[in-house]
Parts: sequence; structure tokens; C-alpha cells
Amino acid sequence: MDGLILQHAHAGTVPRKRLVLCVLSMAVLVAQIDTAVVNLAVRQIGLFFHAGVGPLQWVIDAYNLAYATLLLTGGLLADLYGRRRAFKSGAVVFSLASVLCAMAPSIGWLIGARALAGLGASLLLPASLAILRVVWRDPVERGHALGVWAACNGLAMAIGPTVGGLLVTHFGWRAVFWVVVPISVAIVVLAMRVVPESSDATHRRFDALAQVLGAISLGGLAFAAIEAQHAPGVAVGMLAVALVALAWFIGVEARHGSAALVPLDLFRIRDFRGAIVATTGMTFGMYGALFLLPLMWQSTGRFSLTGAGIALMPMAVVFMAVSPTSGAVTRRFGTRLATAGGVAIIALGLLTLSGFSGDASIVPTAIGLALTGLGMGLATGPLMNTAVGAVGPERSGTASALVNVARMSGATLGVAILGATYAARGGGAPGLRMAMLCGGLVQLVCAAVAWREHSID
Repeated sequence: MDGLILQHAHAGTVPRKRLVLCVLSMAVLVAQIDTAVVNLAVRQIGLFFHAGVGPLQWVIDAYNLAYATLLLTGGLLADLYGRRRAFKSGAVVFSLASVLCAMAPSIGWLIGARALAGLGASLLLPASLAILRVVWRDPVERGHALGVWAACNGLAMAIGPTVGGLLVTHFGWRAVFWVVVPISVAIVVLAMRVVPESSDATHRRFDALAQVLGAISLGGLAFAAIEAQHAPGVAVGMLAVALVALAWFIGVEARHGSAALVPLDLFRIRDFRGAIVATTGMTFGMYGALFLLPLMWQSTGRFSLTGAGIALMPMAVVFMAVSPTSGAVTRRFGTRLATAGGVAIIALGLLTLSGFSGDASIVPTAIGLALTGLGMGLATGPLMNTAVGAVGPERSGTASALVNVARMSGATLGVAILGATYAARGGGAPGLRMAMLCGGLVQLVCAAVAWREHSID
């Protein structure tokens, strides 16, 4: 423990905090740009490989699924063997996977390479959030840093679709994977120079059985949602397997106590529990919208690739503008209102998208996207801060991994379930209307849970 204290003290006095924040933010940026640009390329990928909606969902969800299921291991490895080491390793794997995606000769190869990119992100992202928790010990300073960190999500969504549309239009879909490689390489080089190392192996160990059970549980849920329309019998079977694996996972973790891959005592902390639920709901609807809107616009001929990227801008621009102010909003109005209220605003945005899905004017859609970006900008930073601030620094890797599991689980299930809903209604405006309605209702439920679970500020 003395070594931990010395490491943290050293991290807290690092004179180059802005450079550290820059590197950590680049990690968020590269991971989110990858998702944003691929969303714009899915139609062209489908045409190139003659693939339907199901395989295209897996192009998105192979990344999300690998990321979500391996985040727990990524967070634990960061705590055990070094957060900077995990951060650098993730960037290297992410770079390699991006090259393999760009060279894909088949849709199966592409899906596999996307899963490898998810593995890289599962090391990169929780380590970045854990490093932030260690370096910024003061809650107020950490809130500001998290606001900047979260704003990179908005920046990625602002530039990702537009850049993706231009790259696909002029250079083909493979270019969207090449573009992230130099950024990933820069992350590795800069991390070696400016990011401090820290770790804490006290009472922790690697839990292979729990990792396998967690992967089966989440993977089974996503597979069941994606295949429900095409192979209902198989989907029901996978759902049953997923539920059995989840129950077994909980039993294993309960026996291991504080040494578990997922220490269940963390969920006795109401603030942490509320942050997990709200984060899951937030990304469920948002990622579903980012997947379905460009797909519908292009399939109906409403927008070109570049036009679809520009049409998504209201969400990204508002998100990017609001995120850096989320710390000040939280200090003035309280974390409870910023988090639960932000998720409720996302619900309003999705319900607006649902209500005006067939409208001839783009204005209602722009309003719905702007509301979604506003809610995300208000909620993302405070939710991350609540999750990592609810535990001690020695558990920062695990806490950051869990909140990122919630974020990517919501994204994975959102793309799967809302994509299946869209397909079941025949796509187009009717499919989007039902999918966004479901997404909005999920947001409202999660906002209510977050409000109830959060302690009064």
C-alpha cells in the first residue's frame, strides 16, 4: 500500500497535466472516431460484400461486444500490472486491428478485425479513465478534466461522420480504417513520455472463469437480439444460455468477494449503481440512433454519404459544446439533476426523432439530434465522475472498466435491439419510428432509476 501511495503522490504532482489530459483525450477521440466513421460506411460495406442488415450489425457490434466483454479484464490488468502499460498496449492492438480492417477481403474478416479493435479499446479506454482518476485527485479538478475527456466524444461525432463521408466518397470505405492508425501511433509515443505509471495489485487476481461467463452472457444477449427475426429458435436458445451464464457469473463473483473480477460490493453504493444504469440507458438509444439514421437516409435516397454526415452534426456539435461545462452545471445544480436530467433530455430527443421520422423537413430531426447531444453533454462527464469517484483510487481501474462496460453494453444492445426493431417493421420511416420510440422509453426508465438511486447533493 505504501508503494501505491507513493505512486499516486507522484502522479498528483506531475507538472504536465495538460499533456496527460491531451493524450487521454486522444484515446477517447480515436476510439469514438472509429465508431462514428464506420457507421457512415456500413451501407457501402454492405454493397461491397453483398451483406444484409444482420452482418452489418455485426460489423458495429463485433467491436462493441469485444470491447464491452473484455473491459473488465482490461480494467483489472490496468490495476494489477500498470495503467500506462495497459494504455499503451491497447493503442498498439487498436492500430494493428485498424490495418487488418482496412485490408479485409471478406465480411467475416472485417467482423473479426473489428472484434480485435474492440480488444484494443478494452485496454485503452478503462486505463485512460483510471489514469485520470489517479492524476486528478481533487474532485473539482477531476470534474473539469472529465468534462474535457467527455467532450472528445462530441468532437469525434462532429468530425467523424463528415470525415467518414468524405473518405468513403473519394477513397472508398477502407479509408475510414486507415485514418485512425497515425493517431493511435501518436498515442503510444506520447504516453511513453508524459503519462505516469501506477498500479495496485492488493487483494486482486485474474478470474478467467468470470471473464468467460461475462463474455458468454453479453454475447448471447446481443446474438439473440440480432438473430431474433431471422432465426427465432436459435435466438431463444442463445438467450437462455446468456441468462444461465449471467446467473453463474453472479454466483462466482459473490464467492470471491473483494477479489472478484467484478466486486459485487460496489453495487451496494447507490451513487455507483445509479451511474451504471444511467450510462447503460444513455448509450442504448444514442448508438442505436447513430446506426439507424444514416442507414435509413441512404437506403431511402434522402441523403448522400456526405449529406448524412452533415445531418448528424447537431448532436455532435451540441454535445461537444456542452460537455466542458458539465462540471460547472453539476456544481450549481447538483450531480443528480445533471445525470438523471441529462438522460431524460436524451429521451426527449429520441422521442422527437420518433414522432417526426417521416417528416419532409429535416428541422424536427435536427432538433431531436440537438436535444440528444444536449443530454449527453450534461450527463456523460458527471456519470463518469460519479462512478470513479465513488471508490478509492486503488479500485479506479475496476470502476472505470465497469462504467465503460455499462456504456458499451448499452451501445451493443442498442444497435442489436433497435436494429432488430427497425428491420422487423420493414425499415424506412416506420422502422425508425418504432426503434426511436423504444429507445426513448428505455431512456426514461433509466433516468427515473438514476434519480431514485443518486444520493441528494
